[in-house]
Formats: sequence, structure tokens, C-alpha cells
Amino acid sequence: MTTETGPDRTTADGIVHTTVDGIRTVLAPAAGPVTAGLLFRVGRADETLATSGVTHLVEHLALHRHGLGDLHYNGATASAYTHFHVTGTAADVVEYLNGVCAALRNLPLHRLATEKEILRTEAAHRPKGHTDDMPLWRYGAQGYGLTSYGETGLHRLTPADVHDWAATRFTAENAVLWITSDTVPEGLDLTLPTGEWRPAPQPTSALPATPAHFGGPDGVLVLTSVIPRSTAGSLFADVLGKELFRELRQKGGYSYTAAADYQARDADFATVTAFADALPEKQDAMVGAFVDVLAKLRAGRIEEADLESVRTAALARFDIPEPAVAKLPSEAMDLLLRHPSLTFAEARAEIEAVTAADLQQVARALWADALVQAPGRGVDWAGLTAAPTQSAEVVTGRRYSSVADRRTALLVADHGVSLSGPGNQVTVRYDACSVMHVYPDGARHLIGHDGFTLGIEPTLFGITAAELAPLDAGVPPAAVIRMPPRDPDRIPRPVATAKPQGPQPRRAWLTAVLWLLGIPALLTGAFAAIAALAMLSEPDAQDSDDWIGLAIIWILAAVFLVPWSVLLRRRQRGLG
Repeated sequence: MTTETGPDRTTADGIVHTTVDGIRTVLAPAAGPVTAGLLFRVGRADETLATSGVTHLVEHLALHRHGLGDLHYNGATASAYTHFHVTGTAADVVEYLNGVCAALRNLPLHRLATEKEILRTEAAHRPKGHTDDMPLWRYGAQGYGLTSYGETGLHRLTPADVHDWAATRFTAENAVLWITSDTVPEGLDLTLPTGEWRPAPQPTSALPATPAHFGGPDGVLVLTSVIPRSTAGSLFADVLGKELFRELRQKGGYSYTAAADYQARDADFATVTAFADALPEKQDAMVGAFVDVLAKLRAGRIEEADLESVRTAALARFDIPEPAVAKLPSEAMDLLLRHPSLTFAEARAEIEAVTAADLQQVARALWADALVQAPGRGVDWAGLTAAPTQSAEVVTGRRYSSVADRRTALLVADHGVSLSGPGNQVTVRYDACSVMHVYPDGARHLIGHDGFTLGIEPTLFGITAAELAPLDAGVPPAAVIRMPPRDPDRIPRPVATAKPQGPQPRRAWLTAVLWLLGIPALLTGAFAAIAALAMLSEPDAQDSDDWIGLAIIWILAAVFLVPWSVLLRRRQRGLG
């Protein structure tokens, strides 16, 4: 089959822009083996929690037929993109890319169950990183926050789901190809479904305010901040890394690792991540020194030697052999995200123009958006707001007390469900539910868009399937995952308690008060209503004293009714 190529355009840096079978393509010749990459603008942030894993699954299915070959190849699914890449001869590159595109056109869906198991095995042996929870706390259980979660959608995904995802996301218009060659290799067939370019997802937020902090494991501090993409931002991350290393390791001796990193998130914004470790007995000192470094940079006390050092390192990348080849992957990524790509001359000029004042502005922007995972006593003393650890409100609905502790209760309403107990309350609204796992034993596990998790175990709350009907009716079907049966040993059982059965004293006292107030409220209210109807039916027979008497009766009824209503609402909310 003849490869269809479009008109060529060569940049000032010697990178050729063309099209191959409708796919935007960049080329630059290199000595030695040919390396190529096929990028798609789809990643985990495009999924939902209920479909999470579908992009990774497509990637695995597309690579299945290469499993026994000798090519040096791989695939990667990131937050905002998927990348297939290969190194070898021109013929190797053609074989690999043709095979990937052929598989994307006609996925081997007969292997769906097998590849799901492979992905579960891969996840089970992937070590947890110190930064893994940061996306969840910043973005919640959607969009860019999904990288904090496992690929829970694997249980739900059908062959039709996977086929439709590949047909609408892995399209020619949503792809960019890069090859370290001056020409397109002969025999390349990258025919893909037609579609549209898809912009990166809009970010969500689970943080009411920033800068914010939350508690993390001992010995580790992590900071992330989302700032506008800029040359100054990239250089600032390098300066921050130098300062942290000098103050926390070389001077303080608190940390082994103290570093910072800058990564593009989408076309307009980047994420700066700073990390430091310490022994538990030194972690408070490490946290203090970390905060002091950021305060120093915000105040503009930036070492000129640090700026010149990172500037020199940034400029050095233009002095390597074949700089156009080195730039190809980033040129392709900018093209994929539609971020303006600077020429070497423009990039040099921007690097040379960055001043200490520019870095100070970046430092202030970074602190304003900072999210810090801190050990020990935390960092609220530094002016950071605690990230939410419970819901702001609970629903008013039917109450189901915990079998083990009647102070804890489920509250089920038509629009949401809450779990309320001493010192904690969690609410998931059905229209803001990212996923609801449904188990054959009746359990429901919900995760809200804000990342809060609520588990409903019938064995712990004595709730029946019929009483869970509001959840099943309210949660969108697209957010529901029906799970396989659980091992009976994994089904929670009530913890044995020595407390006597029956209402607790506080609950019994509240019940008695409700009766004592409710009966007089009912009687006086009924009497007042009857009297009012009688007076209205014979208005000419009444004088002013009668109306005054009626008003007194209504006031008396209110004296009982108002506190009765308040206490009843308190009980319905699980606070009594």
C-alpha cells in the first residue's frame, strides 16, 4: 500500500513537518538506528474512575502481536497521552508501526480477559511511590486525579467499550508521529480511523483553598504546584532543587534526597514537584528547613550563582550533536498538545533573559498553589490550610445505625448518602459519584468526585437491598461497576462488643424528649387549628379578646413545636 504524505515544511531548526496517512509527522535525520514514536492525545485523565484502565488496555492489545519479536519497543500510557515507540532499522520501524496501527484498526478482543489479568498482575507488583496520592488530593477522583487510583474499570469494560474507545481516541487526527529520519520509510501504512483532535481535559479541584496541606507518612515531604508553562518556571524548578539539596542535605544533614522537578501537564500549565526525605527523629527539622527555602525564594533572596548554573545547563542542550534529533519528542508533544514550540534561537533568548526577579514571581505563584504532604506535626504553622478530610455536610434521610456502635449511622436520601459518626462525616451525592462498586452480597462502595469514599456493608448496618434502592436509582449507570463475589472471609462482620443491646442512654433520652415535646405540640396545634377554623366560619361573633387568645395558643404550640423540629432533624442527621 502506498503511504500518503502531505506537503513538507522545514523549521529553522531543521525539523521537517509533514503528514503521513493523515497523521501530523515530524522528521529529523540521525546517525545510527532509527527511532520513532507514535503519540495519541488520550490518557488516564480522559477516562472516568468507572472506565479507568481502558486506555492502558488498548495499548496492551495493540502491542500483543509484537510480544515474540526481537524489536526494541515499548508502549506507555500517561495522564494525557499514550506513546508507542521503537528503535531499529527502517524496516523494523515500519513493521512495528504498521502492526500497531493494524491492531488499533482491529483490536484482538478475543484476548480481552487475558490482557485484563496481565494488567492486574502488573498493578499488583507496582511499588507505591511517595507522590502517588498527590493527584487525588488536588484533583479528586476524576481527570488528572485518576492516576492515584488503580485501574478499577477493568471489571466493567466490555469488548464494545474497548472497541469504541480505540475508534474514537486512537484516530489519525488525534495522533502525532516522530521519526529520526530525513524521509518517511518506505512501506509505512498508518491507516487509522478518522476522528477529531481532542484537547487535554479541563482540570478539576478537590481543594477549597491553596496553599494547602495534608498528613503523610513519616520521613517524607512532597510539594506539588501547578504553574503556567514558561522558561522561567523550568529554571526555577532547577534552582529550587539546588537550594533544597544545599540546605537539607549539605548543610542540615536532614535528607538523603532533596530535589525538584518540572513537568508539562497540558498545553498551558506545568506541575512542579519538590521532594525531601528524613529520618523520623529529624523530620520536623527537615520540614522547617524546606519551608524556609521556599520563603527565601519568595522574598527574592536567590543566589545569582544558582541562576547562572541552571542557565548554563539549560543552554548546554543546544550544543550537543544532532540537537534537532534530541528535540523531536518534545516537538511532537507540543504539536500533540498544541503548545507553541520555540525555535532554538527563541529558546536561547528566553533562557538568557530570565532574571532573579522572574524566579521570585514564579516562587510566589508556586507557593500560592502549593499542596504539601507533610509528616509529623504538619505545616499549618506556615500558613497553609488543611485539605478537607471530611464532607462539609450530611444528607437528611433515613437512619441506619451501626450494629457495633449506634453513634455511627448511615443516612440514605434520594439525592445522596452519608456516613456520620463521632468526629467524622462523609457524604457522596449520587450526581457527583465517580464510581459505585456493587457486590453480590449487597455491599455498595462509593467514591465521590471529591475523592471521599463511603462503604456500605449490610452486615454492619442491617440494611437490606430494598432499602438501598435510592442508591441504585440515583447513581448514574455509567458509574456503576458490578463486582464478582467476594471471599466470605473478606466480608466485614460486626466487632463483638460488651455494650448492652438496645438504645444507648443518649438516644433513649432524645427519644423521650421528642415524645414529651411532640404530644403537647400536636395537641396545642390541633386545638389552635380547630379554634381558628371556628372563628373564621363566624367572624361577626368574635371580639378582639378571642383573637388574642388564639394567638396565645399558637405561641404555646410553637414553644413545643420548634424544639421538637430541631431535635428531630438532629436525630435524622445521625447526631443523636
